[in-house]
Amino acid sequence: MLTVVWAAQGCVSQSPSEEVLVEIPIGTPYSDVPQILAQRGVIGMPTLFGIYGRARRLDRSVKAGTYRLARGAGFAEVYDALSRGTVVTYPVTFPEGMTLTAMAPRIAKAAGTDSASVVDALDDGKLHTRWEVPGPGLEGYLFPDTYRFAEGVGIERVVAAMIARYRAYWTPDRRDALARSGMTEQEVVTLASIVQAEAGHISEMPTIASVFHNRLRIGMPLQADPTVHYALPDGHRPRLLHAAMDSVRDHPYNTYTHAGLPPGPISAPGAVALDAAMSPIDTDYLYFVRGEDRLHVFSETLEEHNAAVRRARHLDERG
Repeated sequence: MLTVVWAAQGCVSQSPSEEVLVEIPIGTPYSDVPQILAQRGVIGMPTLFGIYGRARRLDRSVKAGTYRLARGAGFAEVYDALSRGTVVTYPVTFPEGMTLTAMAPRIAKAAGTDSASVVDALDDGKLHTRWEVPGPGLEGYLFPDTYRFAEGVGIERVVAAMIARYRAYWTPDRRDALARSGMTEQEVVTLASIVQAEAGHISEMPTIASVFHNRLRIGMPLQADPTVHYALPDGHRPRLLHAAMDSVRDHPYNTYTHAGLPPGPISAPGAVALDAAMSPIDTDYLYFVRGEDRLHVFSETLEEHNAAVRRARHLDERG
């Protein structure tokens, strides 16, 4: 044991050089780990490191992954990194309003697989039961945020992190707000996803949410273009022409032809949109149209709205 202690202390470099990436592949036997470290110049005396590691039961706790370690590092430093699993992680950002299909390439990059595999894994309308979210499926419940993942963590780990972040959104105060809203959790996420898609600025979200609440209250169709885009096989289009609208006339997500909310979310809303869907401001607005600087013009009557539409078209023609 004295030899092991001497090795652990005596191999610390007086002036550690640059850091290097060291990969410990999944399934690597502990007997190969000292050689991998030595080949990358992290340690000298791999045989002694093997003894040291076994004495501290590293052979039972070393975790696979990619590590950033200093050349000439001390045994204790290397042991600490390998036993804790302090692997290199990379940031992955999922902006608000992304659909599962749009998320797939980013999930694939973090998971160490391809987009098609992600789509296949997540394209299941019953997955919400497994992950205990309202559903249908996972659309809308992979929370938009910036995450850090180790390379090749797998689809399961990525999804688990994103759903955990979704659950963290639902603080006790927000659960109280949900109860006061008279809506279900699924209805809030569904409406929030539409608000997220419609808003040009987050400051408009509570007002846009009020329009949809007002329409729902009087039985007026939501008539939200983003739901039609979601229903289209090829997704978003710059303009919804009559042929496109007709092609999804009977689709349950078409809120022009079906009253009320669609069956589920159309994308992943962020916290601001979710808050707005639960707690909209009090207005009498029933209409809105996008004007200058992506801001909307809100109207209480159809006559006011038609005038606002004409002004918006005039601005488009000038622009």
